[in-house]
Amino acid sequence: MSGTLYIVATPIGNLEDITVRALRVLKEADLIACEDTRHTRKLLSHYQISRPTISYHEHNEHGRASELVARLEAGARVALVSDAGTPLVSDPGLRLVREAIERGIPVVPIPGASALTAAITASGLPTDQFIFAGFLPPKRTARRARLAELGVLPMTIVFYEAPHRIKQTLADARELLGERPVVIAREMTKIHEEFIRGNLIGVELPEATRGEIVLLFGPPAAANASRAPANRSVREDVEELMRAESLDQKTALKRVARARGVGKREAYRQMLDERDE
Repeated sequence: MSGTLYIVATPIGNLEDITVRALRVLKEADLIACEDTRHTRKLLSHYQISRPTISYHEHNEHGRASELVARLEAGARVALVSDAGTPLVSDPGLRLVREAIERGIPVVPIPGASALTAAITASGLPTDQFIFAGFLPPKRTARRARLAELGVLPMTIVFYEAPHRIKQTLADARELLGERPVVIAREMTKIHEEFIRGNLIGVELPEATRGEIVLLFGPPAAANASRAPANRSVREDVEELMRAESLDQKTALKRVARARGVGKREAYRQMLDERDE
């Protein structure tokens, strides 16, 4: 009889942010797979949990996943944890979960802390629709392309970002996304927790910015038009983006098409039809 794989959320900072159920599962686990065993042992020691641990991270998950699945098939109860928050959310674990599912092994989520949900709920930005895009690419060209691709979406956009890149990321965002609300959530649940809220054009960061960061952008100025395309023409949306963000027509048309859920050729055809009318 196979065992069970538990996906266990752990605190993102404050050690009190762990559920009673998570503690029970960790105490009963035959093995705890950790992103960093040294980091996880601090949590286990705090709650006087003494269970075997094994490393599972991005550099060894290819081979380690098969090893853990073999343990699961032999009946072991395996708890997967990351260094902080919910495993698989911009953390390793997908390969292990997929292999477990393919072998018919139960996969049980143990919900809890997540930097994503903590940041979005306290941001003050719209939460009815949002997209989480993980970490932005470290290289500037790829980062700018990603910002431009997602910036047209009529919803809140959430990223994780490293402190040594945050100022350059904000500079790129100002240039590409224009005026819109922004929130920088830093060191959440820790002693130096901070939410910096403002407008992307004018927001300022301390000279030295440290700690874990969640970066949130509110919807663009043209979001209302994108949410109600029936009330506005493609031409009007394109002209507004060109005017507001200094875009050329081709780029603006591509973004309007994506926001409306149609192909660029179809959006161009609609724009030509509108001009003929």
